[in-house]
Parts: sequence; structure tokens; C-alpha cells
Amino acid sequence: MDKDAINDAISSLEKRLGYSFKDRELLLTAITHRSFVPEGKLVREHNERLEFLGDAVLELIISDILFKKFGKDYREGDLTKMRAFLVSEARLFELSNKLGIGEVILLGKGEEKSGGRKRPSILADAFEAITGAIYLDGGFKSAYFFVEKQFKDLIKCVVERGLKNDYKTRLQELTQRYFQVLPSYRLLEMKGPDHDRIFKVALFFNDEEVAQGTGKSKKEAEQQAAKIAFEKLKEQVEKDGI
Repeated sequence: MDKDAINDAISSLEKRLGYSFKDRELLLTAITHRSFVPEGKLVREHNERLEFLGDAVLELIISDILFKKFGKDYREGDLTKMRAFLVSEARLFELSNKLGIGEVILLGKGEEKSGGRKRPSILADAFEAITGAIYLDGGFKSAYFFVEKQFKDLIKCVVERGLKNDYKTRLQELTQRYFQVLPSYRLLEMKGPDHDRIFKVALFFNDEEVAQGTGKSKKEAEQQAAKIAFEKLKEQVEKDGI
């Protein structure tokens, strides 16, 4: 990617972020993976230091948002679970995809060939680095506005998804962390009258069927399949010492 292409990519990303940098070098650093540095002459630093800063800024802002919104109704342990859900790799990966960060991140040739542009850990780290870059460029208020905007929809469902036994989320986090592959679900069967439907769903991982689940709704069937798959894969991870 040449200098003009990088500048165009940065301009496009700024629009999606909803923030214009005074110092664009900060954003350039934030989207630069360490694999790119030895091969590129357009940047001098990769994003790991910004990731370190962004991680702390993100956790503080999320803690503040949760405290103000849920602090009177939930205990410290529950707030901690909500925060862990929100700042998890899976959630940051989800937000990064919405922002199209994978389209503009600067990678080395080897990382590019191995699918780094879609790797959850790389995109989650880039999201943290961008948060750190906004904090340095515009201060805490700008970073707070950015984080609050990006997490708005997740905050709305954080009690349901962050505190309940959500096996779909737990499975997604497990597979992203250890296998860099997302599970997929396929509706196999739907039978019975409208008021008493039964759904049957299959869960696939690496194009192989791992589990099936049934329930009175598609979501319930997916949760059952995810629970079975989660327990199988967790056992595999522990056995193989991954």
C-alpha cells in the first residue's frame, strides 16, 4: 500500500470512527501491526504501546459507564462480569468488524497471507490501539464519546448477555481465542403448529458438524447446541494443553 492509498484509508476510517485526528500519525500507528514494520518505510512504530494505553482507557470508561447506569442495582461482582463481557476479545472483534478496521490495518506479507486481516486478536488489539490514539489526540472526553458511541448497543443488552449463561457467547470467545474460527449454525428442521413449534439446529465448526440442539425457538435450539459444543471444545483444549 503506497502513501496515497494509506492516506485515503485513514480518511475513510476517520469517517467511520466519527473522529478526525489532529495528529494523523497516531491513527497510522494504531492500525500498524508489528509484522508490518520491518517491511514498511511509511511508519516508524507499530501499535502495541497504543494498545497498552487503550486497554487501560477502555476499561476505565466502560467501568464508569457501568457504574453510572447499573451501580445502584448490581453488586461489584456483577459489574465486573459485565465489564469482562464488554471488553472481551470477542466484543472488540465484533466492533472492529463494524468499523471496517480489518480493511485498513497494515500487515506484513506473512501475516496477510495467513489471514491476519480477519484474526480476532489482531483486530481487537487494533480497536484498543485506536482508543488509545484518540485519547492522546483529543483527551479523555473525546475517548469517552468514542467508546460510549461504539458500545451503545452492547450496553443495552449487557445484563442479559453478560450475566446470563450465554453459551453462544462463551463458545464464540473460546473458538476465537484458541482456533481463530467462528462457529456457524444451520436450521435443520422446524415442525409442529405455530403455537407449539420445535426447532432443530446443527452447529458447525471448521465445516464439520459438532453438535445439534432443539428448542421451542431457534435461539433456544442454538443455545443448546452451543452448550454441547462448548463443553466438547473446552475438554479438547484442556486435554491438548492449547
